[in-house]
Amino acid sequence: MLTHLQIRDFAIVDFVELEVRAGLTVLTGETGAGKSILVEALQLLAGGRAGAEVVRHGAERAEVSATFDLERAPRELKQWLEEQSIAGGGELIVRRVVGSDGRSRAYLNGQSVPVQLLRAAGDILIDIHGQHEFQSLTRASAQRALLDAYAGLEPLTAQVGIAHRIWLERLNRTLELETRARDRESKLDLLRYQAQELEALRLQPGELEALAEERARLANRGRLAAGAQMALGELYENDSASAHAALSRALAQLKPLAGLDAQLAPLPSLLEEAMINVREGARALEHYRDGLEVDSGRQEQVERRLAAIEELARKHRITPAELPERSAQLSAELTALERAELDLATLRGELAAALKAYQGQARELSGKRMAAARALARDISARMQTLGMGGGRFEAEVTQAASAEPGEHGLDQIEFRVSANPGQPPRALAKVASGGELSRLSLAVQVSCAQQEARCMVFDEVDAGIGGAVAEIVGRELRVLGARGQVLCVTHLPQVASQAHHHLRVAKLTDGRTTRTAVSELTPAERAEELARMLGGIEVSAKARAHARDMLAAASQAPGHEASDRSPTVKQPRPAGKRR
Repeated sequence: MLTHLQIRDFAIVDFVELEVRAGLTVLTGETGAGKSILVEALQLLAGGRAGAEVVRHGAERAEVSATFDLERAPRELKQWLEEQSIAGGGELIVRRVVGSDGRSRAYLNGQSVPVQLLRAAGDILIDIHGQHEFQSLTRASAQRALLDAYAGLEPLTAQVGIAHRIWLERLNRTLELETRARDRESKLDLLRYQAQELEALRLQPGELEALAEERARLANRGRLAAGAQMALGELYENDSASAHAALSRALAQLKPLAGLDAQLAPLPSLLEEAMINVREGARALEHYRDGLEVDSGRQEQVERRLAAIEELARKHRITPAELPERSAQLSAELTALERAELDLATLRGELAAALKAYQGQARELSGKRMAAARALARDISARMQTLGMGGGRFEAEVTQAASAEPGEHGLDQIEFRVSANPGQPPRALAKVASGGELSRLSLAVQVSCAQQEARCMVFDEVDAGIGGAVAEIVGRELRVLGARGQVLCVTHLPQVASQAHHHLRVAKLTDGRTTRTAVSELTPAERAEELARMLGGIEVSAKARAHARDMLAAASQAPGHEASDRSPTVKQPRPAGKRR
């Protein structure tokens, strides 16, 4: 429920702050005073589109913020806030800022959020009905949602949706396997041939790298052999000039001297160790040199092996290094395709079970919808008699096509039908209802389907085109709706305004240079004067004032008067030049 609203520099509003209560609150005033601007501000808070044009002339930004009491908030909102990790305890502060450059920012309890999230919260918090928005009542999806809400069938509808998704997933998998099965044999032959080719290659892990190294070694065998022979001579084989011979001579000189000076004692062992390393290096070089000459045909074998690997890689349009992975992939595809017949039979069984589960839940939903449709038809038909549509009849028709495929919301086709005049058969709502009739029908539906969870409902001049006794009845219906939660209504009709629990007057103020909108709370005496103005013409007569007082007195005795005994508190605009 909306408890606080603050608007700053929005359109022609300088500054308005309201403390809003439960019940029916009406906003009245002269045409063009800015009543609908308050509705537009709430639309902005609910995630509506915003541009630079909403910023008051001369201001840097427009700002709208509202506080909602979460004590009686819909469960779905509390769950949604938890999912979004938005903390706040017992209240939710919604804020929207629009800069003069047209950019906007949104906040929930001080946390910056995308406008899409703000819109998701607004869809739950605020239900706004404009002069032409009742056209949505003619849509089949809206009619289905209203019927489900009336009967509290949303949980069952959600279960049907889950069953539908499971069935659809099984169906898509079955169709995929059936498609594969149609060209199964030809694909099996190809996969077997490709798998056998890769298997015949028998490429071992690390073999490709080893072959590449061996190819490079064999291609440079001459240089490698010459270099190895030269190094071997320098190390060991040149008798007089090798490293081994030099170390041997040095050792022969130092050994006798080591006994004469202790500082020379470690050197002979170091030289002996160096001689051992030189001999081992020489043996390794001999082994390497001899290995280069072992098999002169090895180079041809390596080249053939690498050519076979590269040719198969080109055939599969991959790199040689990817051949093992491709082999594993083909084996997996081949196994899956060979099992396809068995998998398809299993999947068809799962599909049949999923369809049976869906149909069971869908039939249960259909039965409850039909019962709810009869109750809703009786309820709305009764309300039509008091809304200037005497003799009219409302029907909520729930049907199923013989070949109806499973749908996300069940098997039903739901259509609201109405007969606005006695003796006429009911026809589709969009074909027979005029704008005024559609507004009153929608109001009757809203009153009938209003949930116990509190939410803010906003009606912007939805009573246009009616008057007299019908207008008074519309006001009473709005009052009943407000008694269940909270209703804000912009109206030009005194019959509607007199039924309100709270009354706000919107006025346009100007000093010749600037124009702004002010909102004031009306006392009982001021309410009578405002109603008299709405009843009369330019001059308000004593008879109009008396009539206004009679209307207020009659409304105070009507059901729902006790919905709220506290009026909204309005903080007046600050004078120009004193804003901070």
